Amino acid sequence: MNGTQRVVELRELLNRYSYEYHVLDDPSVPDAVYDGLMQELKTLEAADPSLVTPDSPTQRVGNTPLDKFVKVTHSRPMISLNDVFDREEVEAWVKRMDKLLPGAKHEFFCDIKMDGLAVALIYQDGLLVQAVTRGDGRVGEDVTMNIRTIPNVPLSLRKDKAFTDSAKFSRGRTEVRGEVIMLKKDFEALNKQREAEGLPLFKNPRNLSAGTIRQLDPQLVAERPLRFRAYDLLRDDPNEVPTNMSVYEALSALGLARNQQAAVFTELDDVMKFVAEWDGKRHDLPFNTDGLVVKLNDRAAYEKLGVVGKNPRGAIAYKYAAEQATTVVKDIVISIGRTGAATPVAVFDPVQVAGTTVQHASLHNADEIARKDVRVGDTVVIFKAGDIIPQVESVVTELRPKGAKPFNYEKELSKQYPELEFDRPEGEVVYRVKGATGPLLLKRALEHFASKGALDIDTLGEKNVVALVDAGLVKDMADIYALTYEQVLELDRFADISARKLIDAIADKKTPPLERFVYGLGIRHVGTQTAIDLVNHFGSLEALEHATTDQLEAVDGIGVVVAESLLAWFADEDNLALLQKFRDLGVEPFYEKKTGKLEGMNFVVTGTLESMGRDEAADKIRSLGGTFQTSVAKDTTYLVVGGKVGASKLKKAEAYGTKIIDEAAFLALLG
Repeated sequence: MNGTQRVVELRELLNRYSYEYHVLDDPSVPDAVYDGLMQELKTLEAADPSLVTPDSPTQRVGNTPLDKFVKVTHSRPMISLNDVFDREEVEAWVKRMDKLLPGAKHEFFCDIKMDGLAVALIYQDGLLVQAVTRGDGRVGEDVTMNIRTIPNVPLSLRKDKAFTDSAKFSRGRTEVRGEVIMLKKDFEALNKQREAEGLPLFKNPRNLSAGTIRQLDPQLVAERPLRFRAYDLLRDDPNEVPTNMSVYEALSALGLARNQQAAVFTELDDVMKFVAEWDGKRHDLPFNTDGLVVKLNDRAAYEKLGVVGKNPRGAIAYKYAAEQATTVVKDIVISIGRTGAATPVAVFDPVQVAGTTVQHASLHNADEIARKDVRVGDTVVIFKAGDIIPQVESVVTELRPKGAKPFNYEKELSKQYPELEFDRPEGEVVYRVKGATGPLLLKRALEHFASKGALDIDTLGEKNVVALVDAGLVKDMADIYALTYEQVLELDRFADISARKLIDAIADKKTPPLERFVYGLGIRHVGTQTAIDLVNHFGSLEALEHATTDQLEAVDGIGVVVAESLLAWFADEDNLALLQKFRDLGVEPFYEKKTGKLEGMNFVVTGTLESMGRDEAADKIRSLGGTFQTSVAKDTTYLVVGGKVGASKLKKAEAYGTKIIDEAAFLALLG
């Protein structure tokens, strides 16, 4: 047998074994057999690279990281479904369809709704050529290299002799839509491994799946146990897939994993029985779900009904009631949003709700706190609206501790923000910072974000910030990354060169150091060094965002005040929307642990240095792995003394045994 024939046979056999293992969950050979044949194929392809084909099992993982993701417009929008929560709403949906399709006898296709990342796979003449995320439904991102690493995604569509129509799907364009998910058991195993390695734990499979697919390095994606489950198939000729059940039969024959729970019913009573059945059994599923998909089985009728707004008329998502849990309110902290609105946030002991750990929830406003009578120390019932946003449903007053006092909103505002004044405009439920409008707060926030200590965006100083905000071009901090040269050029302050300089300076800070980005967000009580300490401890913005009170307080120098300020900031829906907007605009802060000869050393600088300013000295210390402190403490290694020094720091240093050095000795340490 020649090498070419052997390669073809190995490829076909390995693809069959992979299908049995990853799709049917019924392997016919041990792993060792698969691994041995795979090694033989790699050897033959390495000896003769001309034998390598795009759908070879050896070609799943790319070696070169991507620079960025390319935007792709979907052939047909990936639309979302209207949510319903009870039988009454399902019946109303059917009545609306009856009006548009009078006399039609409906068949209902029902399936489990998966909680993952929606992706479209495009096959041309049977070969996988592109994979695109859902994005905003109209435009997604090309994630082909990452999707190729998922073991159960076929690189070429399977030809099943028992499925007589399989050949036609290997001709022309076939689009497969589905969800990238992570099975519960794989997620738990991954977290156990991370715990053993002392790494922060991931919070839930859905966020991890979505975050993994948006990694620029396919090698990293390949290390995560992702799966793909298909739910739709599109062809240029819709008659090739007349019903949704025929789509599922085609998906299985073509080698794609799909849910096995799907069923077709002709009576609404049977649909509701299916709904009730899976309400009880959904926790036994291998993946997370928040409901079911119900749609017309007849795809021609589905298309005829069309779309209203962003939702199809011929399908709904039946959402199960949100899961509930009880926990104890430890504190109520108040967060100041970008418009000056003061939003109360309940901080409580971490509790599992709908598969995720919840530790804070917005209480919305003073009236809402009074209506529910939420007090510090109360046991409260928590639920997740739509299985997403944590809410306090009610208070278990029978468990209220003696002495728990009603929450005095105005007193707490004065206590938590003694330097600010607040008022509550007539007819409004929200307290706002007195004398500070939304635009004024935005200008201050943006000046801080662009400042030297934060992102250090050249040319984005006070006057340019004022010009951009007053012109309505910037409505939040993330908007600067959406600015165009043409927009800036129209402003009075800018000519050709200055407009280009500003746009280039902003673009240059799309991948800022994470510690500068965190400091630039302007979170109360989070200064430069605190941001550095947090980033060094957690290593990523996602880990910081989901950190518990105990995890935050475990960081040196972080007490309860800073921890609760962070929790409140990350509980604010406006702030979470801002972070998502940064991501959508391609802003990707990076973390790089600083190492060097000053690692493990703590420095305080007092007095005036001749060779550099204090900020520059701090940057040099940090760049060499050292820690810059603002005051002398027991762990301070060196007190650097410049000119015009006060006696207090010297006294403290002598008391703690801290080594006192002059500027020359400091420069020698810096090298």
